[in-house]
Amino acid sequence: MHYVAITGGVISGLGKGTITSSLSHILSNSGHKVSAMKIDPYLNFDAGTMNPYQHGEVFVLNDGGEVDLDLGNYERFLNRNLLKENNITTGKIYSRVIEKEREGKYLGETVQIIPHITNEIKSRIRKVADSEKCDVLLIEVGGTVGDIESMPFLEALRELNREEPKNSLLFCHVTLIPEIGGNMEQKTKPTQHSVNELRGIGIQPDIIFCRLKGRLTEESRKKISTFTDVPEEGIIGVPDAHNIYYIPEIMYSQGILQYIEKYFSLKPGEFRDPWVEYKRNLESAKEKVKIAVVGKYTKFMDAYISHKEAFTHVTGLTGIGVDIAWLDSDDVKKNPSILSEADGILVPGGFGYRGVEGKVKAVQYARENNVPFLGICLGFQAAVIEYARNVLGIKDANSSEFDQSTPDPVIDLLPEQIGVSDLGGTMRLGGQKVHIESGTIASSLYSTNEISERHRHRYEVNPKYIDRLEEKGMIFSGKDDAGIRMEIAEIKGKNNFIATQYHSEFQSRPLNPSRVHRYLVQRALEFKRGRKA
Repeated sequence: MHYVAITGGVISGLGKGTITSSLSHILSNSGHKVSAMKIDPYLNFDAGTMNPYQHGEVFVLNDGGEVDLDLGNYERFLNRNLLKENNITTGKIYSRVIEKEREGKYLGETVQIIPHITNEIKSRIRKVADSEKCDVLLIEVGGTVGDIESMPFLEALRELNREEPKNSLLFCHVTLIPEIGGNMEQKTKPTQHSVNELRGIGIQPDIIFCRLKGRLTEESRKKISTFTDVPEEGIIGVPDAHNIYYIPEIMYSQGILQYIEKYFSLKPGEFRDPWVEYKRNLESAKEKVKIAVVGKYTKFMDAYISHKEAFTHVTGLTGIGVDIAWLDSDDVKKNPSILSEADGILVPGGFGYRGVEGKVKAVQYARENNVPFLGICLGFQAAVIEYARNVLGIKDANSSEFDQSTPDPVIDLLPEQIGVSDLGGTMRLGGQKVHIESGTIASSLYSTNEISERHRHRYEVNPKYIDRLEEKGMIFSGKDDAGIRMEIAEIKGKNNFIATQYHSEFQSRPLNPSRVHRYLVQRALEFKRGRKA
């Protein structure tokens, strides 16, 4: 087994996840079997209860794991599904060690960070490597070197390097190269200090990824090599790019594939980039549409990163550019007319009452003005609430999530959620089968009568109201495999309105975009052309 550990220094937010994803793309498309995992040093057991403003989107895996958003990038760049075991947190490690101690597994030992915590970390890493039988396992370590939270994980990697055969573990370190002054002089001192910090805990990097605005100069490359003992060919410049899907090409052009293959004595492979046409479409979009995303976390786009990427995937496949207008749902509630310039409207998922009425207003605006609409999860539920209020005339229609005393809970708690008190990991999560009715928009999109999509919700359409909704023209074109839970909603006579209880953005890939996001963009282009005519 060959391991590549990616650490970060100087500051957070340098793009370790994108670099890890790019490495996975290069290696996997060069004939090597690759997987990736993320170490998050926070005490939360998983990302499920974290506020998107603090940590970005909660990404949901097929097996129901609620994980860091970087695993979404791993899946998109690897073009394969990962498991919840591919995300380690401090909470998971300490919980298991305490469980073992209570079970008497340590035979009276004093349980300590070293060796018990570090052994558990190494065990988890090896378990992923063994179960996936990959040639190379990429391990991204969250945070920055020097953080107290990361220390046990870095120590575990140091021990892993000592225990495995020589040249089994390659250390990569991501640092910042500031460019200051009128001539934008590149400063290498922060990188030198960061590497010294890493060396102080017993880790010598083999590759340094230098994040900067422009191209890394040869002078800077030589200077970094001199002060860090990393060969010049192991100093890789990673400049800012307007799209993350260009990063693999930038890294490959600097010889990173050959460097890694030589280090691990891997059989040389030839990188065959499957994204050539895809990236050409990203560059040459001749027509663009404006999609309004109406949510309550729109000031922090990482909260909806999978939607953003899904639209990029649509552009790469169709050549239709997408300009996203991030609109706060409270602003839409006050003034729905701010949607007037949108060619299409997306209402994404979310939790809690704040901002919901603005989402309902966005649905109403789209339906009444025939603007192409896509609702996802809470957006699906908002569409049902809006329809019940304004078409069925049920004035107090609501979700019991937002108003427990509503006389008309058209959206209600899932039966299996009654009595559940824990919030973490208890929702309807992960891949679930959806059966699609023939002769519907959904059937034309998927060309099959059964799909599997990822879910993350506690509430559903109340069965007591389904007949009334259908009598007034709402079509539930997708249902769960028992035919009980409503999964897809359409409106009779409208060919540009669809909403799904599931999160299709989580399975969107560069060469296989989310079908409903593609549908929205294509309908938005038709709408835009119609307005100009």
